[in-house]
Amino acid sequence: MRVYLPGTIGLLERLRQEGTVPASTGYAVTEALRAWYLEGDEEELEYAAMTAAARASLRLLALEPELAEARTLRVVLAADVADSRVVASGAEPEDPGVIELTGSVALADIASLHVDEAGARAAVRAALAALPAAGEGDPDAGLAVDAVEDFDLLWYASQELRDLV
Repeated sequence: MRVYLPGTIGLLERLRQEGTVPASTGYAVTEALRAWYLEGDEEELEYAAMTAAARASLRLLALEPELAEARTLRVVLAADVADSRVVASGAEPEDPGVIELTGSVALADIASLHVDEAGARAAVRAALAALPAAGEGDPDAGLAVDAVEDFDLLWYASQELRDLV
């Protein structure tokens, strides 16, 4: 099953150094996502799962103290794992593709890496600044957080990991 794991540049560094990353919450095309996105084909469902992982990456960035400018990028790891390692989470209506992944993810499991283009840094910083207010329901802050989704994540083969970090 293809899963999308939210990450940061720091997580990519860990993957490069250790060859694995720990199990985590991720996103996939779950039955709940299929039910929520009635009209979508497989490609659209995969895009929805990856977009949810990119939003989660933003929340991970918010946890990094004193984030350096060069590291202000959303990161998503696309991995192919055995279905038995994927546990559908509580299927909350606002996040129907969320899953829990058991076991670590090896570099060999990574199908591709997705990272913001450099031009997205200002939008990512603005979204990070607006995240707390958006969480409290501020509509203007919500727009700032949503604006980062105007930037596509660039695709990289897993073999390009060394060049990314």
